[in-house]
Amino acid sequence: MDRVGAHRAPARRGRRWVTFAWAALATVVLAGAGIAAVAAYNQRLDFDDTALPTAPASDVPTAEPTLAPDVTVAVLNGTTTGGLAARAGEVLTSAGLPVGITSNADRSDIEQTVVYYASADLEGAARGVAQQLPEAEVRLSEEFGDQGMQLVVVLGADYADAVAE
Repeated sequence: MDRVGAHRAPARRGRRWVTFAWAALATVVLAGAGIAAVAAYNQRLDFDDTALPTAPASDVPTAEPTLAPDVTVAVLNGTTTGGLAARAGEVLTSAGLPVGITSNADRSDIEQTVVYYASADLEGAARGVAQQLPEAEVRLSEEFGDQGMQLVVVLGADYADAVAE
């Protein structure tokens, strides 16, 4: 009865952990090398320290705010505060601006008050309306122009908070 390999020394303690650690290290190194190679191939990894020149900021020309009594303003309440559109309509009417409709918007979770104008020649009138309402922004949008409304104010939570103070 010949036993082959029966005279081996007992395995050292921790030998399996050393093997696992080497395998984990090799996996991390190979994965990192693969990611770096793909990033360099896609030109997303830049090893140069040269900064790209940035273009100077340019001022966007804006129209001067004007009050246009010949352009009717629609006021929509985009909040859950009742009567907000009517109160804003009164503010605009007292400033000499004709208000057509005051109603609720299709959403009641609007955060920012915005004055939308339908064409570029109405920007000054939109800015004039925005001056009457605290924190209002002005944006060009053809969405309401298709419905025959040239200037539309959509009141947001910022306006509701401003008039509540």
